[in-house]
Amino acid sequence: MTLAATMATVGAVAMPASATPPGIPSKATAQSQLNALTVAAQGSTSGYSRDLFPHWSTVSGSCNTRETVLKRDGSSVTTDSACAATAGQWYSPYDGATWTAASDVDIDHVVPLAEAWRSGANSWTTSRRKSFANDLTRPQLIAVTDNVNQAKGDQDPSTWQPSIGSYRCTYAKMWIAVKSYWGLTLQATEKSALQTTLDTCTA
Repeated sequence: MTLAATMATVGAVAMPASATPPGIPSKATAQSQLNALTVAAQGSTSGYSRDLFPHWSTVSGSCNTRETVLKRDGSSVTTDSACAATAGQWYSPYDGATWTAASDVDIDHVVPLAEAWRSGANSWTTSRRKSFANDLTRPQLIAVTDNVNQAKGDQDPSTWQPSIGSYRCTYAKMWIAVKSYWGLTLQATEKSALQTTLDTCTA
């Protein structure tokens, strides 16, 4: 059984796919993590390349990270022998759209690769950058509408947040958790935007 299948099955009892990335902290935990993050001027993008963050990695069998997240975040997802999603339904919490074709869905790096590079990942080994780009344990990967992901680009929360206002609290907590775990810095404007959003969270 693939990891993706295992994630959707507990004790042979089929479970609905979780549309929520793992490891999203509570408001209190996110606040503690935000307080502990180092504020620093944004680094340069000089030398950056997506190729320095190898993705998508094989997770199990023929299933890679993208396919695993599609399975996790979708509902009624079916795959072919190569693990490619052939059917399913995906709800994008960033913009509220629902898609039935995997080709309309991107896997967003919540903290973009270029943003990570400017925040300290430029000094990492390629192995560490690979782990970051394929992180299924933290809330770093999420299935969303492809053009929304492309519009976000490498922006931080001071210049881009989900258009669905009710999801911004969750997004801020995910961003903080990822930067905290990976020891990345943040800019003053980024911290201010995150704090403003966190103040709206109820839990």
